[in-house]
Amino acid sequence: MLDTNICIFFIKGQYELNKKIAEIGVENCFISEMTVAELKYGIENSKTVEAMRIIVEAFIPKFAIIPIYNSLDIYAKEKAKLRKEGLLIDDFDILIGATAIASDMIMVTNNVAHLSRLNDIQIEDWTTLAKK
Repeated sequence: MLDTNICIFFIKGQYELNKKIAEIGVENCFISEMTVAELKYGIENSKTVEAMRIIVEAFIPKFAIIPIYNSLDIYAKEKAKLRKEGLLIDDFDILIGATAIASDMIMVTNNVAHLSRLNDIQIEDWTTLAKK
């Protein structure tokens, strides 16, 4: 599951993510509904709304979109745990991570510090692979 930051880096042509996704196979890469929401927000928050809309709307259909419904129990448990620990992270990050956990997928992100707080999450940071 590609986190929103990985999608943005891919769109910007950074970290050779196009090569990594081609190697893994686009059919093996997924995005959460929450990532779609964040990308659409990014469009509306952009200085070049129409140009970004074309780019992002062409990007989204490249990947299967995973709904969040099956991850809501994990989201609730993880958010309660993080709140008790005083380590709360953004709701969308929890939902995206919970979707990866519920779907038994590896979370591809460079937001390792926050997402590693979730129980049972598997994480890969493809941005560090490109730096080597």
